[in-house]
Amino acid sequence: MTQIQRAGYATLSKAIGSRRADRLADVYRDLVLTPAEALGYRLSARGRRSRLQLEQLRDRHAGKRCFIIGSGPSLAHTDLAPLRDEYTFGLNRGYLLFDRIGAATTFLVAVNRYVVEQFGTELLAVPTMKFVSWRSRRWIEDRQDVVLLRRSRPRTFSPNVATHGAWEGATVTYVAMQLAFHMGFHRVILIGVDHSFITSGTPNKLVRSTTSDPNHFDPSYFGPGVRWELPDLNMSEVAYRLARAHFAAHGREIVDATVGGKLTVFPKVDYEKVIRNAE
Repeated sequence: MTQIQRAGYATLSKAIGSRRADRLADVYRDLVLTPAEALGYRLSARGRRSRLQLEQLRDRHAGKRCFIIGSGPSLAHTDLAPLRDEYTFGLNRGYLLFDRIGAATTFLVAVNRYVVEQFGTELLAVPTMKFVSWRSRRWIEDRQDVVLLRRSRPRTFSPNVATHGAWEGATVTYVAMQLAFHMGFHRVILIGVDHSFITSGTPNKLVRSTTSDPNHFDPSYFGPGVRWELPDLNMSEVAYRLARAHFAAHGREIVDATVGGKLTVFPKVDYEKVIRNAE
């Protein structure tokens, strides 16, 4: 949500109440923003190229497993070196983990406008395929290794992101799950998805950090001066349940190997055993 949209929503909420404002916001997003974005995506050269790239990735990794690496502090207690030979999704500033992995992640996903706006140059320096939201394209250079994702309808899981786009579900982790399904991965293992934050406040509120970051694996992740949106853990769980159900319906699974994580949506597994293929 942009600052202008936030201001409009705040004004509307005061006038008619937050519940009615939420309904009108849903209608505006479903009937105006999403179709307009889909049309622009189809007509744009960058959008057409991205859709072709996504179509080429469809089921490319069928039957394989992958790791989605979150950004939680628990990664400080996780040996990442074994992941250098695995298929991996890094998220946002996940490139700060590359030294610990010993290699770049296979993919990097960054769909939040403020992440792309502030760290676009760093994202471009990453030697891997990057997935960025269509709405953030103005802050990222047009390159072959940048694939743009358009937004889909809210509260949906997209099995084919080339055709339908991807709902963000209040967390980039959910977008990575949809990409993993699209590419055909049979088993997705989560690590570093702590699902808890020390910093609290109104979900999705835009704030500016004034101290070192206590919420992520690196204190500089969203360090002093960085703008970021406070988490919406409840909406994230709505999205995660959609992902769990869709994977299960197709004989696939998402499991959670996060060390000490607070997420309860997915079955818990032991990271060390997973690495040894013992679980």
